[in-house]
Parts: sequence; structure tokens; C-alpha cells
Amino acid sequence: MRKINEIFYSLQGEGYHTGTPAVFIRFSGCNLKCGFCDTRHEDGRMMGDEEILDEVGKYPARMVILTGGEPSLWIDEPFIDLLHKAGKYVCIETNGTHFLPTGIDWVTCSPKQGTKLVLTRMNEVKVVYEGQNIDVYESLPAEHFFLQPCSCSNTREVVDCVMRHPKWRLSLQTHKLINIE
Repeated sequence: MRKINEIFYSLQGEGYHTGTPAVFIRFSGCNLKCGFCDTRHEDGRMMGDEEILDEVGKYPARMVILTGGEPSLWIDEPFIDLLHKAGKYVCIETNGTHFLPTGIDWVTCSPKQGTKLVLTRMNEVKVVYEGQNIDVYESLPAEHFFLQPCSCSNTREVVDCVMRHPKWRLSLQTHKLINIE
């Protein structure tokens, strides 16, 4: 059983896959309690794998994004295998503080200040910018680096930071800007 906050179909609004249709599996619970998190961790219900797969199967997208909260607290290799057997391309958005099961197709690491990362593989780094030193993240083993305003509130500051650090790209929360889930 896995604690699911919600399963919904939308467009990916952030990072490398922005604009791509995806089924989002939002897990409840996190080992970090970031003030800007938009997940209501007290909400959610326990769901079995087949029940989750049935819900995911209602939507036509191949891409499934495991998000949260912190999805690494709830997933394992058999769950990833089940999604693959259903023909899904499995992405995860994680804070990087827990090991991940093998087989995840795309790893987005969103590190938080003062945490110890354990991931050795990630495709993209997406940092919610609150004025912190981003140089500490530039040696992470990723191909793509995104800097994102915190809840669309400090966009000018993020643009200025990206201009000073050209390894990074701007990531906007387009789902919030165009008013979709």
C-alpha cells in the first residue's frame, strides 16, 4: 500500500519536460517540510498497486511523474516494473535524500539547502531559488540545470541569477501561470 495524495492528468509545468502531457502520481508525506511545498501531506489515502495502475490507465499519456511530497519514501522496484509493464515512461521528482529503486527513466533532483544528497544518477537538477548559493549544486551528476522562482514570487531575481550562471536555465511553473493543475 502506498499513500497517495492525488492522481491527475495534466501538462508537466516545470523543468526539461515542460509542456508534455503526463499522469502525476502525487504521494503524501515527506522527510523535509519545505515552507513552499504545495502538497497537503495530511491528505491522502492508502492505495494498492493495481488500484494505482487502474487510475493511471484512465489517461492516454505515456509519461508518469512520481511526485509529492517525497515519492522515494513510497516506491520500490516492483512498482516501477509494474508501470513499465503498462508501457509507461517513469519520471520522478525527488529531493535526493533517499536512494531510488532501479529502472526509473528520468530523475529530477530538487535539492534543498542543508540536506545530504545520496543520488549518484540524475537527469536534471531543479532548484527552487530563495537566494541560496547555487554553486554548490553545479557539480551534481546531471545534464540539465534549472533554477525556478519560489511560487512565481521572485522571478526577476532568478533571471538575474541565471544570467550570472549560464550553466542554469530558467524554469517557470507554467502550470500556475496558465492556471492548470
